[in-house]
Amino acid sequence: MTAQSGHADQNFRHRHDTYWRLPMAVGGALTLGAWSTTAQAHVKWFAPYIVEASPAPLMDTITNGWFWLAIGLVLVFFVATRVFETRPAGEATLSAMDRVSDPLWFRLDDFIRVVIGAFFVATFAVGGVYLTPDLQTPAEWVSWLQLLIAFGVFSKRTMPFSAAGIIILWVLALRDYDLFHLLDYLALGVAVAAYLVLAASRNEEWRKHRFEVLRWGVAIALMWSSLEKFAYPEWFYPLVAEKPFLTFGMPRDVFIPMAGVAEFTMGFGLLWTPLVRRLSAVALFIIFNAAVYPFGRIDLVGHALIMAIIVAIAADHTRELHFLPAIRRAVAGVPVALGAVIVIFVTGYWGLHLTLYGADSGPRSQITDMTTHTPNAENPHGQTGEPFVNSPEAMAAFMATMDIMHGPMMEGMQHPDPDIAFMQGMIPHHQGAIDMAEVVLEYGSDREVRALAQHVIDEQQIEIEQMRRWLAIRAGGQL
Repeated sequence: MTAQSGHADQNFRHRHDTYWRLPMAVGGALTLGAWSTTAQAHVKWFAPYIVEASPAPLMDTITNGWFWLAIGLVLVFFVATRVFETRPAGEATLSAMDRVSDPLWFRLDDFIRVVIGAFFVATFAVGGVYLTPDLQTPAEWVSWLQLLIAFGVFSKRTMPFSAAGIIILWVLALRDYDLFHLLDYLALGVAVAAYLVLAASRNEEWRKHRFEVLRWGVAIALMWSSLEKFAYPEWFYPLVAEKPFLTFGMPRDVFIPMAGVAEFTMGFGLLWTPLVRRLSAVALFIIFNAAVYPFGRIDLVGHALIMAIIVAIAADHTRELHFLPAIRRAVAGVPVALGAVIVIFVTGYWGLHLTLYGADSGPRSQITDMTTHTPNAENPHGQTGEPFVNSPEAMAAFMATMDIMHGPMMEGMQHPDPDIAFMQGMIPHHQGAIDMAEVVLEYGSDREVRALAQHVIDEQQIEIEQMRRWLAIRAGGQL
């Protein structure tokens, strides 16, 4: 493996990482659409993280009450939707959705091929990447191959060759980057390639499954990437600190597990019955689009294929169920299947990591030369255009400042008096900024950054003293 070894997302993969809202509004019209943060999908391309570091123990998740609350809310929504779907009103709802999506449904193959072609033209224009913006390559011919793939999707004769090109690109990406953290996007790439082969086929029995393989690819990608929020919650701490509006004011350690459940279950929903999967797709489309504004063109390019497939799922009129139809039609099948899928994916994630890297892969804050992907200088948590410097001590120190700051800050802001709450919350917040600045002074090398860090320390210390004096006076009843 090279120093690039690793993977895309996104979010904080995302991976969005995306990039998503929390599952607290499960009773709404598009309940899932309000769930997770816009960054939940796959946004790992915003910063590189260690690949072989041991994931958090499963017991951390199993004993987390917020995780089980989110699971309970999901089951209520899915069961209620499935019950509604069995009634005449459910069929009427599906028919109404059919009428709205008719124009797209009748040209759905054209839509998907246009988006696939546009995606590969975009990656060609970006240049020097494998299929996602963060998997960089110095090979110039890779970009030209992506342009050929784009041209090939518009003819049934050449679509299989475009499919082969996609597989070749993923083989090359697997050569340069780490398998474990590429599995979600690998599932998506294989699904797109399979769609092109099936769509070009003259065998109608094969061809009728072309949209289904896309659905499975996106579902697997979302479910796999969502597990990062339980295995590596610290990967998401910088994003939450950088864009706190994503959490709706919720504590970080409440938001992240619930966001993970939302992403996993919406992926699961894409594989269920027609109404469940279409509502899940509509919600996901809203969420992915919401991620474009705060994260810009990188998020748009990186998620273009997923967004197009989600639109196709929402417009899919198909009612036929080909895999385990009896279980999916049964209302009781929802909790049984969801539980089984969770066990399968959790066992696969933790088990595969153990198989690839072993039990003693080192502290979770330790960094070696194997990161999740190529660092992005455009917008990665305070990175600049300077070359990436591998500093395990600095990363560990930065993470420690976040952990130290978060608890006292949240506790201080719970005071009923808004003035006192502000002062009590800002003191640890400022201290966190000072601690981060001191890390930069110890490990950083850029003169401008070091000067700014010293300025932050000087100013924040003065303000901390001012706030402490104010609190002391208030406590003495003199204000």
